[in-house]
Amino acid sequence: MSTPIIEVRDVAKTYGPINALYGVSTQVAAGTVTCVLGDNGAGKSTFIKMLAGVHRPSEGKLLIDGEPVALDSPRAALDAGIATVYQDLAVVPLMPVWRNFFLGSELTKGWGPLRRLDVRRMKEITLVELANMGIDLRDVDQPIGTLSGGERQCVAIARAVYFGARVLILDEPTAALGVKQSGVVLKYIARSRDRGLGVVFITHNPHHAYPVGDRFLLLNRGTSLGDFAKSEISLADLTSMMAGGGELDALAHELERSDADESRR
Repeated sequence: MSTPIIEVRDVAKTYGPINALYGVSTQVAAGTVTCVLGDNGAGKSTFIKMLAGVHRPSEGKLLIDGEPVALDSPRAALDAGIATVYQDLAVVPLMPVWRNFFLGSELTKGWGPLRRLDVRRMKEITLVELANMGIDLRDVDQPIGTLSGGERQCVAIARAVYFGARVLILDEPTAALGVKQSGVVLKYIARSRDRGLGVVFITHNPHHAYPVGDRFLLLNRGTSLGDFAKSEISLADLTSMMAGGGELDALAHELERSDADESRR
């Protein structure tokens, strides 16, 4: 069995007396998708920030290629090949697609006072990289704000792949999208996996996670409900654990009208 690109062992993160995350373990292997599921307040954001180098764990170990590391900045995470695509995407809506693709990493040509942007090369690379991800975009000069939400997510994914990501962390990429656009994003997650990347897919939707996922980490109020390979859990079980299982059944029973209630109506 090959060594995972990322492995976390019993990591915890505390802020003073508050345990934001405790005892969480999982792994991210090349060519697989690890789904991290949980409702608001489950600890997903804290988990992302530890992998992305924003926060260091208070306890536990983070390993990259089997070696313990301390990621003390987002730059350190990027240098290790870990790229994070946040939900807000950090794009400039009025700028062309190619400018957003190279934002902060623009290519130049010439020397000294004659140095200038290599616009033609950046446009060519943007078209090729989007095509490699299966994105057919005829005009990279159009403002990225004119693309659909799913297409913007896919441009961000293609950008991370081009700049050398080995692990791609996607923060709720389908949260604000409709059914069709969510399907577009899921397709490109699968395409990234098939190109050999390790993908961390953060979501609260088990129906989005299960079709593309290979491993599932469930979080609830900062603790792990389990870390499962796909062969170890069904969609029904995943959905039940996400929904609270017995708590949901009890609520449904409480909300049901009894026969006596119906007869009085």
